[in-house]
Amino acid sequence: MRPFTLLLAAICTLSVFAEEKAKPVVALIPKGATHVFWKSVEAGALKGGEDFGVQVLWSAPEREDDRRQQMGMMDSMILRKVDILCLAPLDATALREKALKATRANIPVIIFDSPITNPEGACISYVGTDNFAAGKRGAEGLAQSLHGKGRVMMLRYNQGSASTEAREEGFLAGIKAFPGITVISSEQFAGADAKGAIDKSKSLLLRFSGEQSPDGIFCSNQSTTNGMLLALQQRQLAGKIKFVGFDPTKVLVESLRKGELSGIVSQDPYRMGYLTVKAAADKLAGKPVAAINDTGVCFVTAENVDTAEVQAVIKPQLGN
Repeated sequence: MRPFTLLLAAICTLSVFAEEKAKPVVALIPKGATHVFWKSVEAGALKGGEDFGVQVLWSAPEREDDRRQQMGMMDSMILRKVDILCLAPLDATALREKALKATRANIPVIIFDSPITNPEGACISYVGTDNFAAGKRGAEGLAQSLHGKGRVMMLRYNQGSASTEAREEGFLAGIKAFPGITVISSEQFAGADAKGAIDKSKSLLLRFSGEQSPDGIFCSNQSTTNGMLLALQQRQLAGKIKFVGFDPTKVLVESLRKGELSGIVSQDPYRMGYLTVKAAADKLAGKPVAAINDTGVCFVTAENVDTAEVQAVIKPQLGN
């Protein structure tokens, strides 16, 4: 009986393997892997793979400024002949050629999180946040905490990142609606790594100190928000300067509850990953796919952070 049992187990294993191999392969290449945001996108994508019967292949660059590595990943997926390639481009222009290359190889491309330049012919759909609107929401939230008056600064993320550039321009456009607010700095970039964000934040707070101190600060992504928060804490300024950041984490939500943050603009990364895979599955099934899939945004405050509506958005990002 034992040989028969082993044979049966082997047959079952091969059957499962064959079934998995038979599933269409949807490859997702995000901007990075370290931020909680991307872990939430991955979780949503994997759930989408389960629900829509596709194999999700997740491949992430080690750093969020390594365009060369991301380009290499695109080339690898094209050579592998995946069924659909989903990309969050680190550079809106540089990665367009790789998207075109995939398209010419008859591999449909879906862009998520951050758009590419001139998407016509290079991709079939964009899944992500309306980043300009998200930046405007951040401006409104900061202005409300300042009662429409004061001096504010904005710390940018990294050059070439279309998603954060749109947020930053949205913030500057939104803050113009409040004539009592003056922007004293808006052209400084933190860079892609945590150390750069901390160093640039410290430099800005040193440059604008004393009578030149800002009343409010806006940061356009998770790493810049974390860096600025740490710099404010080290200078005993956390809670004294109104501060609106982007993309909640456990640390940021805890600081929000303490009053060190006035608000956090939150995307819905879990939904982003899920809808990206859904769009891919729909394309493979011959169903229509919308050119733009807006995954939504909410403004998290100490007053609404525990509501069911907000928790549904931020809970996957907090890892609980």
